[in-house]
Amino acid sequence: MLITALVLPFAGLTGGGAATASDTADAAEQVLNGNFDAGTAPWWWTANSPAAVVDGRLCAEVAGGTSNAWDAIIGQNAITLVDGESYEFSFTASASAPRTVLANVQLADPPYTAQVSTPTTLGAEPRTFTTTFTSTAETSAGQVAFQIGGGAEPWTFCVDDVSLRGGAEPPAYEPDTGPRVRVSQVGYLPTGPKRATVVTGATAPLGWELKDASGAVVETGTASPHGLDPSSRQSTQLIDFSGFTAHGSGYTLTADGETSHPFDITPGLYDALRSDSLAFFYHQRSGTPIEASLVGTDYARPAGHLQVAPNQGDVDVPCQPGVCDYRLDVRGGWYDAGDQGKYVVNGGIATAQLLGQFERTKTAPVSYPDALGDGTLRVPERNNGVPDVLDEARWELEFLSRMQVPAGQPLAGMVHHKIHDAQWTGLPQRPELDAQPRELHPPSTAATLNLAAVAAQGARLFAPYDGVFSDRLLETARTAYAAALAHPDVYASPADSTGGGAYDDTNVSDEFYWAAAELYLTTGENAFLNAVTSSPHHTGDVFGDAGFSWNSLAAIARLDLATVPSSLPDREAVRASVRSAANRYVAIAEADAWDLPFAPAGGETFWGSNSNVLNNGVVLAVAYDISGDTRYRDAALATVDYVLGRNPLNKSYVAGYGEAPVRNLHHRFWANQNDPSLPIAPPGSLAGGPNSGLQDPIAAAKLAGCAPAMCFIDDIGSYSTNEVAINWNSALAWMASFAADQGGGEPVSGRCSVSYQQVGSWKDGFVVRVAVTNTGVRAVTGWRLSFAFAGAQRLLDSWDATSVQSGATVTVTPAPRARTIRPGATSEFWFRAETSGAAPAPTLFRLNGNPCTS
Repeated sequence: MLITALVLPFAGLTGGGAATASDTADAAEQVLNGNFDAGTAPWWWTANSPAAVVDGRLCAEVAGGTSNAWDAIIGQNAITLVDGESYEFSFTASASAPRTVLANVQLADPPYTAQVSTPTTLGAEPRTFTTTFTSTAETSAGQVAFQIGGGAEPWTFCVDDVSLRGGAEPPAYEPDTGPRVRVSQVGYLPTGPKRATVVTGATAPLGWELKDASGAVVETGTASPHGLDPSSRQSTQLIDFSGFTAHGSGYTLTADGETSHPFDITPGLYDALRSDSLAFFYHQRSGTPIEASLVGTDYARPAGHLQVAPNQGDVDVPCQPGVCDYRLDVRGGWYDAGDQGKYVVNGGIATAQLLGQFERTKTAPVSYPDALGDGTLRVPERNNGVPDVLDEARWELEFLSRMQVPAGQPLAGMVHHKIHDAQWTGLPQRPELDAQPRELHPPSTAATLNLAAVAAQGARLFAPYDGVFSDRLLETARTAYAAALAHPDVYASPADSTGGGAYDDTNVSDEFYWAAAELYLTTGENAFLNAVTSSPHHTGDVFGDAGFSWNSLAAIARLDLATVPSSLPDREAVRASVRSAANRYVAIAEADAWDLPFAPAGGETFWGSNSNVLNNGVVLAVAYDISGDTRYRDAALATVDYVLGRNPLNKSYVAGYGEAPVRNLHHRFWANQNDPSLPIAPPGSLAGGPNSGLQDPIAAAKLAGCAPAMCFIDDIGSYSTNEVAINWNSALAWMASFAADQGGGEPVSGRCSVSYQQVGSWKDGFVVRVAVTNTGVRAVTGWRLSFAFAGAQRLLDSWDATSVQSGATVTVTPAPRARTIRPGATSEFWFRAETSGAAPAPTLFRLNGNPCTS
């Protein structure tokens, strides 16, 4: 970065007309977190100078072999400078060996014109440097930059108490909320709900117009006053244009003199979002190259953390001192969030939601199994005979299994809570360039039960595709569950937050319930059934108004018990509890200015709130799947509208989607805001969302006093509002898949019913009689029946029909004499199958592709 500089020496000397230090001592501070008490944000550094807070200072390990000072930089952007105003720039710094650096106040973008740029000589003892100057620039895109390259040998640079005082107080941050008519910036399904919100002070009902791409008015109506929205402190009116079903692109809504962002109305609206939100997980993979042929050249990168220099890697990782005396190969898995840590409790729920998307296609009448099948996603394993979403989930399942404590060791069978860098990973920092040591953190009961749950779920879903892997997963799940029973109160320490989040949780009764539920659904064994039915969560209210997340997992168990076929004695009561929660969420949505089924305590928002919003959508979607009540579907789709722009900030929280999407997500290698050579976040990445806790310096400085729903800023430094996480994107992916399935509208009835009756059995197998009845008024000719096994069942042979199994799906073609079923008539066939676990009856049958009753 070549600098054209106005050079000013330090130690108080100034250029002509500059003020003295005393003139600026009490002036406004322009630097955020200059003493590093709040960690490293919003500071950034180049990849060859990874930094961390050490003893209260920011210390960077500067690589040797660079030619120019600007080859290695530590900096902070978004510095405000006012032309003609006086400033005092000061800092305290040291070097492990004598070095000269450039300390600059400059423009953050070309031509990088400097206000201050002076050689500063450092030694082992910290020295304080101060200068004053008068700005000749008028910008909010200034930069403080320590240029620390140009040395042949590696060294350590440390800095503290960085200050730039002067000018006016930084202007209050005002988000650009765009037009006051707020819509889903992607659009709406032709047969789905279409609602919008107008932010307005008008109290009388407003007229509205829907226009097509040419500007022609195609629909009109009157909005409904809603009053003050407490979440945003905005007065609102609501528009409902659900009756308009014509397909098209570029529609806009106009009301109160404002015109919305454009949007589409089309059946395939969410197909790309389903794909992109799942592609996020491939982008986040550790331990494998990310291939340009799958993600494009901007996002391609070498494998990270495979013991290839400078990585110390994940192939042979020690524990933190005093935790264990063995080392583990814990390669693979997904980087959890914007950092490069890997956390079991986040990986558990994320894996469960990817597996759950696929499992839903076996039970939900409005679902399309082929949309998640082999060859549908951008993963290296495509076309291997296994559904791609299962391939992606397997990448994490393999990692989670590697985190298990080996046999013969203390706490054998338990699972290490997390692995990450010894200090916070630098920002920006590509994974293959991370030189920090990696450490295993202590095992926990919560992590152990997460592995037990998802390994059991994976075992039943992989059984038709890879029996060896399925058996290994089930054995892993059993071992983990037994270890958790033996060690039920081993908790992650809340103080273990150096280099990675603590993810502490001292109530693991929900994890026990979840693990027992998945093991029961996979095996059918009474021991797990008893653990399920005796849990207080089984009859308690597990669906909170603020949604569920990594530390509140009873809802995941309840949803699977409600949908996955089993012999659960009170299954109907479980399903009724889902509908009851959905009724409450619908009532909350009907009272909300954004139709949002989300009501956190005290109206406050919190870290990752967008995922909790979407998880309430998941509950509503499951209620629709088991009941067919479109009220639930419509309320579920409103959660997708919210993250796609129909919200108080008029911001699409999904990168790459809508007219005003997030760009600067908090991430180590999608860090374009700090390093223009790096990309922005890829399409389909979800921001954490509004968080009134404001737990990062950017949010604290820019958003003080914000209304809860307005506490968000699209800035890479705002990790408490704008980070990504695998368990947030898994909620988006689940809901995107559900929404994409709704593009075809209501399920088309096959006008049929199916009776599935087990009529014989032996140790590892059974015989089933299937009767297909035509309940319609016309004959069915040339029919085919399909259904999916819910467990490890495998077809052996059949009578009076030809039956073929592919993966979990069985397709039945009748014998020639039975190819026609007259109205009211029944056709029967029989088959034999074997199983290595539970063998519940399927609950979803399709005749010629359309669902039947059963």
